[in-house]
Amino acid sequence: MGALDGKVILVTGGGRGIGRATALLAASEGASVVVADNGCEPDGTGSNPAIAKAVVDEITSKGGKAQAVTVDLSTMAGGEEAVRTALDGYGRLDGLVTAAGVRRDTPIWEMDEDDWDTVVNGNTKTAFTVTKLASIAMRQQRTGRIVMLTSDAGLGAVGASNYAAASEGVVGLSRTVARDLGRYGVTCNAISPLARTRLFSGYSDELRPPAGVLSSDEMARIATPFPTRNWEGAGHPDDPQSVAPLAAYLLTDGAENVNGQLFGVRGGEVYLYNYPSIDRQILSFGRRFTMDEMDEQMPRTLANGVTSPLRR
Repeated sequence: MGALDGKVILVTGGGRGIGRATALLAASEGASVVVADNGCEPDGTGSNPAIAKAVVDEITSKGGKAQAVTVDLSTMAGGEEAVRTALDGYGRLDGLVTAAGVRRDTPIWEMDEDDWDTVVNGNTKTAFTVTKLASIAMRQQRTGRIVMLTSDAGLGAVGASNYAAASEGVVGLSRTVARDLGRYGVTCNAISPLARTRLFSGYSDELRPPAGVLSSDEMARIATPFPTRNWEGAGHPDDPQSVAPLAAYLLTDGAENVNGQLFGVRGGEVYLYNYPSIDRQILSFGRRFTMDEMDEQMPRTLANGVTSPLRR
């Protein structure tokens, strides 16, 4: 018995990286899988239908059930075709994993409109199109699981303002979908992983943060993961396969009460982000602050000890 026996799971970006690892794991746990991936390059250009079909062949060769969809998921027509493939092929849709993504890193002063639109469409809109269509079926079923892959870029990623905006957009989308669909028995959660994929091959020297600059993790006070000195699993702890178990778990019936959360995966470890919380405050007691009060209070209170990412 597999954890996903009888389930129908749609995985966008399922041809490579975390999407591929999740599709393969879901199939091994008994799910029928729709692999949606047009096989584009990391910057969103080109297409290669063979990428998704190769994952389907790998699943079916082991006795599993799978179909490929190779359309552009940043369009409503593409999102509809992906969801329709699941419904027509298997009669229902129990789970959706949105792992499609593209990157075009460049400093904000050099970024053009196409760089921005391609990345926002290739990450946030691809999550929206399939989720919108999947939500209709899941709402009617009164059950369903949605898992959206995002990134920590929104914490501050040098030379990746488009990707940062798109990533935070996915976080907000997931939390709102959780509220929209929760009453119908449908959950939506997000995962912000750190894994070695084509989208995370490292910064160029031009975009690498200079010495003395605080990282986004340090600014967000994310603790360094415990060192995996005794790693016994296959491959490296940062391989995409380390993210797949969490994604697969969030698709199971056992996660029916987990909703609207943002998880992280690093070095084989799994953790939970908290919602943004107030760190400190100053009170006006029913009136607006004057500029004189701002000049006096801010340096002594809210701005006191605040660290700029440009210096330690």
